[in-house]
Amino acid sequence: MTENDQKQLGKTLWAIADQLRGSMNADDFRDYMLSFLFLRYLSDNYEAAAKKELGADFPKIIDGEAITPLQRWYEENENDVGEFEKQMRRKVHYVIEPQYLWGNIVQLAKEQNDDLLNTLQKGFKYIEEESFESQFQGLFSEINLASDKLGRKYADRNAKLCSIISEIARGMALFSTDTDTLGDAYEYLIGQFAAGSGKKAGEFYTPQQISNILSAIVTLDSQEPATGPRSKLDGVFDFACGSGSLLLNIRHRIKENGGSIGKIFGQEYNVTTYNLARMNMLLHGVKDTEFEIFHGDTLKNDWDWLRETNPAKKPQFDAVVANPPFSYRWEPKDEASQDARFKNHGVAPKSAADFAFLLHGLHYLKDDGVMAIILPHGVLFRGGKEADIRTKLLSDGHIDTVIGLPANLFYSTGIPVCILVLKKCKKPDDVLFINAAEHFTKGKRQNQLSDEHIERIVSTYRNRTEQERYSRRVPMREIVDNDYNLNISRYVSTAESEQEIDLKAVHADLAAIELEIAGAKERHNAFLMELELSPLP
Repeated sequence: MTENDQKQLGKTLWAIADQLRGSMNADDFRDYMLSFLFLRYLSDNYEAAAKKELGADFPKIIDGEAITPLQRWYEENENDVGEFEKQMRRKVHYVIEPQYLWGNIVQLAKEQNDDLLNTLQKGFKYIEEESFESQFQGLFSEINLASDKLGRKYADRNAKLCSIISEIARGMALFSTDTDTLGDAYEYLIGQFAAGSGKKAGEFYTPQQISNILSAIVTLDSQEPATGPRSKLDGVFDFACGSGSLLLNIRHRIKENGGSIGKIFGQEYNVTTYNLARMNMLLHGVKDTEFEIFHGDTLKNDWDWLRETNPAKKPQFDAVVANPPFSYRWEPKDEASQDARFKNHGVAPKSAADFAFLLHGLHYLKDDGVMAIILPHGVLFRGGKEADIRTKLLSDGHIDTVIGLPANLFYSTGIPVCILVLKKCKKPDDVLFINAAEHFTKGKRQNQLSDEHIERIVSTYRNRTEQERYSRRVPMREIVDNDYNLNISRYVSTAESEQEIDLKAVHADLAAIELEIAGAKERHNAFLMELELSPLP
């Protein structure tokens, strides 16, 4: 399927969503739509693996038969089901019983079968508790199939689901879909729902263009970016992972560069978004053993695994990324000053947890790792406790690069933001400033970064180049002289420099003009005198 077809599939599904949701809130309908797309993916992937496993024994179904191939095989081979499922767990890491596969669900919907709703409920519960080696409890917890938003009575709800599923199936039937395509469609729909959610979108979505910048930075060699991408990332961590798109972007980029990646880790506080992230991982072919997403509060550090007190066992990562909530109000406890994450730098103020998020990520970064975090510009210059934390980070040599981005790139805010790149052990004794605030393509709702804009930012970071009115390597002495203020315009101004004026040359020009004026005046007076003396005819 071409890239254009992939986009068209996403647009078709979005149009169906917009048409079918009726009076239902877009965020609520999102959960239904994405869950059904996820079920379609699991089913397609499972049936493809089953067909390969069974070979010639995979049943052929005549068009019009109200049964899926695996349903028939299960019915005809009851004694072999246990061994078959054992093989499937080994090869695709999960099992789905035939009655819960997408093909059967669609058949029930087309028949307007009264048992559709019950079958879906049982199927979702089965996937959460039995399909995978790891339990995915609560994966579908936000999908309330008994909601009055679908209908007041069971029959109404069942009929509404029949309509939704039939339309989704019809839309996808127009395209030759494979598992990668479904992953792209899922991402497209997340983006569309984010666009419609406005400020709420910040909870779960980092625009792809910004995600591309972060993923490019953290997959380059941390100490010598100019040498190119790393060949391996053992561990990657996003402590405010939203729908997981940024983690998937990093995974895709490292593999595209011919490298390998170990386990990816994410943490998400919002339960709906946490479930979106887990689905997104599986839908993009990440096996349940290759990722771990934890539902919990990053600031409270309530993931037991991260609170390991033995330094030898403390989790650490090659790459840490995040797009946390901007200037989030929090309530640090009195003992926060002794928290291992904060005690060397200080505790962020209640009014803005930006530095609390940053220090959380830095704490789990390997000595040779790299961290990239999106933050509001206020962290660069605000005073008080934040100034103390910023001073300590700079004095310890942890801030490597400051990148200023254009305004209005996010669905959740119109303010310009920055990317801070941090390292525990960096070589250059300076800070690279990149002022990309005026380099964007104007959009109707959001501004956009083109591939050229992104490439210029990444290339400037990679080669640490200096460009007039765009980037500059600023020595630490100059930053100290500016009281550790990192306001980008102090170091890289985008204003056009005024032309230098040669005052001596200007004075000479004025003197020459005055002489010309005086000469003209004399000639004019002489002409008038001549007129007065001339006799009248």
